[in-house]
Order: sequence, then C-alpha cells, then structure tokens
Amino acid sequence: MNRRRFLRTISLPPLATTLGAVSLLGASSTPIAAAVSDYRALVVVFLAGGSDGLNTLVPTDGAYLDYARARPDLALPKDSLVLLNGTSAGHSFGLHPGLAPLAPLYNQQRLAWLANTGVLVEPATAQQVINLTVKVPPYLSSHSDQQNMTQGWMGDIDASGWAGRAIEHFPSNLRNEVQAATFDRHRALVLGQHSRVSFISPGGPRYWGDADLANPQGYWAQSLNRMAKWQFSNEYQAEFARTLGGSVTESTLLTQVYLKAQEPQANFEGNNLASNLRSLASVLPVFKAMGFKRQVFLVTWGGFDTHVNQRGGAAYTQDAQLATVGKALAAFDHANVAAGLNLDVTTLTMTEFGRTLRQASGAGTDHAWGNHWSLMGGAVAGGQVLGQLPSLTLGGPDDYDPQGAGRFVPTISSDQVGNTLMQWMGLPASTINDVFPNLKNFSQKNLGFMMT
Repeated sequence: MNRRRFLRTISLPPLATTLGAVSLLGASSTPIAAAVSDYRALVVVFLAGGSDGLNTLVPTDGAYLDYARARPDLALPKDSLVLLNGTSAGHSFGLHPGLAPLAPLYNQQRLAWLANTGVLVEPATAQQVINLTVKVPPYLSSHSDQQNMTQGWMGDIDASGWAGRAIEHFPSNLRNEVQAATFDRHRALVLGQHSRVSFISPGGPRYWGDADLANPQGYWAQSLNRMAKWQFSNEYQAEFARTLGGSVTESTLLTQVYLKAQEPQANFEGNNLASNLRSLASVLPVFKAMGFKRQVFLVTWGGFDTHVNQRGGAAYTQDAQLATVGKALAAFDHANVAAGLNLDVTTLTMTEFGRTLRQASGAGTDHAWGNHWSLMGGAVAGGQVLGQLPSLTLGGPDDYDPQGAGRFVPTISSDQVGNTLMQWMGLPASTINDVFPNLKNFSQKNLGFMMT
C-alpha cells in the first residue's frame, strides 16, 4: 500500500482543543493519576425534533381533565400514567408509561423536572407576546434555529453554545483535554468561541485505516505520526496539517482511554442512544481516574417531529421513542452510580421546543414553544417539578396563539438552566453575562436545583 492509498483509507475526525499535554503517537498515554473527587461531567441528551412534553409529564389532579379535553385522541389514559410521589408546582403528576424506569429515580429524589422551559430573550407572558410588547426569539417554529438557540447559539455573529462558552471561562485548574465533546455532527452546545469540539464514537477512534493507534510502533501508525508533523508555508496547507495533527493527538488519547475502559454495570439495549450512553458510561470513570476535572458531552437522538401518528407502537411514534429514552437513561444512571460517579455526573434531557396542546389533524401535534425538560443525577435536588405548569386550556391565559392552539410561553429560560449547571461545573459568577448575555434581563439567574 502506498501513501496516497493510505490517505484515502483514513477519515479525519473533527478536531477538538489542542492536546498539548499529550504527545503524538510516540507516547503511549497520559499517566493515570489516582482517582480524585473533584470531577464533574454534564451529559446533555438532546431529543431532536421537539418531543411533546405535554404527553411526557402529565398532571393527575383536576388539570388532567383540561388536558384530556384538549386532546381527545392523543391524551394518555389516566390509569396508564406512572405516578410520581407527592405534589409539586401545585399539582400531582404521572409520567408517560415509556418513562416508567425514571419514576423510581424521581421518587428517590435523583431526578427533577423543569416545567415549561425554553428559549427566552426576557421574561414574557402570553398577553405580552400577543401585544408585541416583549422581545421573543426569532424563528420560533424552525427546528434548526431552535435547536441551536436552545443550546446557546447567538446567531451568525457567534455560533458558539452556552457550554462551549462557559468552559472557556473556567479557571485554568478546571481545564483539561477533551473538555467539550459530541457523538455526532450536532455540536452547537459544546462549540466555544475560541476552541473546537471533540468527537467521540462508541469504541473510540483506534483505527485510522490500517493505522492502529494502540500500536504506535506499527508502520502505518508511524506514517500517520510523520504526516501529523508536516509543516507548510501555505496557510491552507498549514491549517490542514494543524487540523490533522490535532486530530491524531486527540484520537491517540481517546484510544488510550477506551483501552482502559471497562464494561459498565448496567443493562443497555442495542439501539443508538443506548450504545452512545453505554460507551460514555464506560469512559467517564477513566477520565476521572486520569485526573480530568470538567467535561460536557452532547448526545443527540430521536425523530420527535410528530405531526402525524404520535401515538402507537411504530418505531417513530413518540410512545416508542420515549420507551427507548426511559430505558437508556435509567441504565446510564445505574452505571454511573455503580462506577462511583453518583455525585459527579448530571444528565440534562432537553429538546428544541414543545408541541401544541391542540392535536393536529393527522393524530399528531404541531410546533409550539415551552416544554418540559428533566435533570438526573445524585447532585440534583430531585423529587420535584420546578417552575410553573401552564394552564392546559386552549386559548387560556398562558396560550399566546391567536387561534388558541395551545402554544405556551416558557416560564423558565434555557439560559437559567444552563447557567445553573455551568455554575455547578465551576463557572465564575463574574462571567455569567459573557456566557449568557440574555440573563441580564432576568432577576433570578441560578435556579438552585444543584445541591453540591
């Protein structure tokens, strides 16, 4: 095999931050340090398409009658809901039956819900939106725009996300290699203003064509190492070489991490979401043992744009997808607890927008605004629903839709959620407005749902 053929056999993973602490293929790995307690990881599971929160977290008191009346064909039967302990936010609640594995976590106070959450420029009411007297985010019905804005994107002038920006403001003692990572092409949340994003795949990036990064003395690994050190005077060639070198460096580190990983102690199924979370659960203890301090991981999954056929057992109904989510999240939490990461890992499950309370003609729902998100982990003040459940009436006081479709203005801002999590991770309070510019419009910047 000649060099040109070898170049065709390798794929170039996205480059993350420059891994200056790790040499290229000539070094085997970063030395593993003793496990330390000062490790925190945020895992964001993004449900793509706009999952219907109104059929995820359902009131079981008098508000259930309003919910069922507005959705005669889509409402979950009351006796199918998995009941949650106690009352919160002025209501008693039940979960979609597909999320039954998460109910014990809520009842053990390891999981909380954030009611009616979404992107906000400033606090707003439905009447203010109707009267056009308050600023609202642009393109509220656009999947791509709202996915990015929920993750902190500030438009074409700044493509970074709130986690990526926050990491760049962390104190130096909390910075480390592979700090912001994604499992696929979605990256808005973890993209910084001055840094790039790591790419992680199940099993790690060990093989680049015939180059085995676990065997740095091999012929093709050494060839790759030499190419990663090429120097060019032409700026385009130099940028390519820099990107290649950084990718090789990062892939070498991740290869060593995966070689040290052990099978997580949990029952993960074989779907893509479970596979990604299983992979992540296997390496989080390794990152901690290697002395890493702070990490954010983005896992995007699903097809929740359920304009039609939202209910039922077909693969892309919300019912079937939530069953996958419930099992995968519960297994991930079990694995983290078993690995001694009980207080170290927090999982946020979010989506770009909610769905209309009014059902659509095709037995589905249309795009809306506010939605229900969840938080999971030992550091979460769980067993409660934070925020305010909107009035589940078409054309009611919380419905900003002129046609009364049941579109609700969020009462919790995605920036408030992000800031609370990033301050738990170590974001200095003095930098909040740099990371979350819209928070200057909110009196409450930290929602207080993290206990440690």
